[in-house]
Amino acid sequence: MSERHVYLDHNATTPLHPEVKKAMIESMDVFGNPSSLHGYGRHARQAVEEQREKIAAFIGADASELMFAGSGSEANNTVLSILSCDSKQCAYDRKGRSEIVTSSIEHPCILETSKCMRERGIPVSYLDVDRHGKIDLDQLKEMVTDKTGLVSVMMANNEIGTIQDIREIAKITHERGALFHTDAVQAIGKIPVDVRDLDVDFMTLSGHKMYGPKGVGALYVKKGVAFCPLIRGGHQERGRRAGTENTQGIIGFGKAIEMRCLEMEDESRRLLELKEMLRKGIEKNIADIHFVGHPTDCLTSTLNVSFEGAEGEAIMLYLDLEGIAVSTGSACASGSLDPSHVILATGLPVECAHGSIRISMGRETTSKDIEYMLEKFPPIIKRIRDMSTAYAGRKS
Repeated sequence: MSERHVYLDHNATTPLHPEVKKAMIESMDVFGNPSSLHGYGRHARQAVEEQREKIAAFIGADASELMFAGSGSEANNTVLSILSCDSKQCAYDRKGRSEIVTSSIEHPCILETSKCMRERGIPVSYLDVDRHGKIDLDQLKEMVTDKTGLVSVMMANNEIGTIQDIREIAKITHERGALFHTDAVQAIGKIPVDVRDLDVDFMTLSGHKMYGPKGVGALYVKKGVAFCPLIRGGHQERGRRAGTENTQGIIGFGKAIEMRCLEMEDESRRLLELKEMLRKGIEKNIADIHFVGHPTDCLTSTLNVSFEGAEGEAIMLYLDLEGIAVSTGSACASGSLDPSHVILATGLPVECAHGSIRISMGRETTSKDIEYMLEKFPPIIKRIRDMSTAYAGRKS
């Protein structure tokens, strides 16, 4: 095992920013229940609301439009589950609009919830993507009808980094009278996002993808849009999500947003340079490869490459022995040996999809890290391909 460690799996999760860690440690004594009326509770409530205002401002929203959740997955489940709610207590009225339209490359929490909705009798349709991972806008126009209640399309893909034209997708959706949701977990903190400019009805955020803590996410709910809670109970989050707020996690989330305000722009430019360095190095030194993702409308931190004749799991394990952490796709789906549904949706053959690796950089990634990656990568791919060829020869 190598003594050197290079972390290139930031799309799975990010290390705590030092300032976030400091803020969370300092908040350890803020233990009161934010719903309590005494001084301890008021102190906690003030801390929660300060972070709510900070995070809402970062995305161009009002604080009243931001609901805290336990994760991005919970927030996504909340939005999609609205269409299956028939409770008279809820503000949401389907008015004949019970269908969901989403894309074929969404995060597993969207796809699995969509599958659940279908089992509950809610029709679900899936948009195709082109070879770069962009959805087909003409297909969207055909698919969204007067029966559609919700369209959900992620802003930036977690595996290939492709960024969708959310403003245009929302416009098409609204012209046909449906609500629009975007999973922006991979985008927030990496690219500028303004909910007013994009005109979305719902938007999902997550703390641990931007150097904040795990176990805290948020959902933007546009003012005036009907809503149905997924978790019921107390009056927390204006009745939209029951359960005592994760005060310390929320404080960490707010500090992470604060640091994104200061660092995001410069970091994006720096990561683009490192990405190009990595791309050119791979192209120069390794044959029979396929880069997956849009060449320009893509996160500067993310590079997905597929290697013919090499299994992604083997590549990942060999790199791990050299102290380099990468991923074969979504961390939430990594327990499966099936090829990535995202890579397959772009039209890449199954055998190439099996050889896909996601490299996602972050604020601590350096040029020395990329040089080390480029030093170790070519011999690893050659070793795996040689073993594959030898095995195939023995079988024949």
